[in-house]
Amino acid sequence: MTNPPARRTVLGTGAAAVLLVGCSKYGDNNSSSNSSSNASPAAAGGDVLAKTSDIPVGGGKIFKDKKVVVTQPKKGEFKCFSAICTHQGCTVGKVADGTIDCPCHGSKFRITDASVAHGPATRPLPAEKITVDGNSIRLA
Repeated sequence: MTNPPARRTVLGTGAAAVLLVGCSKYGDNNSSSNSSSNASPAAAGGDVLAKTSDIPVGGGKIFKDKKVVVTQPKKGEFKCFSAICTHQGCTVGKVADGTIDCPCHGSKFRITDASVAHGPATRPLPAEKITVDGNSIRLA
């Protein structure tokens, strides 16, 4: 005579099946996936973000809808980073005085390389890929 499976066995198996089905849509079969392992999914698509003249030298601009921030540390040098703070996932709120600032807990990241200038964050903002074509800045 066999014993019926324990309730936690049945629940655990069901949860694992749901997890597998939910994750399967993010597999390698998605032809529109971003080929860069460092870029966030929000940055995919080649969208025009701004004109180069929209990004101040020594500053930057946050694109909340795309979850990126574009900076211009020196004239003609453009950088792009995730706008999601590495501390607890808040969206950064401003770019001022050479830093990208998070309003939630006060973390600050340098506009040159998104390294941490002031914690509590301990990791830099991830870099995102952009292309500058003439006076247009596009997500790569």
